[in-house]
Amino acid sequence: MSIEKKKERLAKIIIERSFKYSEDPPFTLASGKKSNYYFNCKPTTLDPEGMNLIGEIIFDLLKNDDVTAAGGLTLGADPIANAVSVISFQKGKPIKSFIVRKDVKEHGTKSAVEGNVSAGEKVIIIDDVITTGASTITAIEQAEKAGLIVAKVVALIDREEGGRENILRYIKDIDAVFTRTQIMNLRPKIMK
Repeated sequence: MSIEKKKERLAKIIIERSFKYSEDPPFTLASGKKSNYYFNCKPTTLDPEGMNLIGEIIFDLLKNDDVTAAGGLTLGADPIANAVSVISFQKGKPIKSFIVRKDVKEHGTKSAVEGNVSAGEKVIIIDDVITTGASTITAIEQAEKAGLIVAKVVALIDREEGGRENILRYIKDIDAVFTRTQIMNLRPKIMK
């Protein structure tokens, strides 16, 4: 199946399982803002087919990059980074996954970054949904504090609400599998 067909199928899954819309804005976002649409990507990123498609599509975006690992702020990035890692191994170009903790534990290694990564490695920061970019920026900062070199950011969905522009202040290379506009445009076709 071509990447275009995989993206088409993934969009259908996202719209059916992870996208909510209401004219009356009942959704409160992590930023505190109200919105008439909401993306909860976990029903897609934790689904076997969704996870496989995401891993394939994002690996295709990264396969020519000189990176050793992909990860981001736990919880949203975890299944995506793991999917990329599994697919990359199957494709013969292993990319490890790692987790950036929201809160550093006060015991053990007290590390904000978990996984088989070391200072000096070139990595990708992953996020499920970018709104303001705050979660992605936290992941970038923690990865850099751990000595990782952040080469790129990849999001599953960019809500197109200023997050991309905020992230560009830190990292100059950012991709999104889908934008809010793309999902909103595909929704009427898929919901027939």
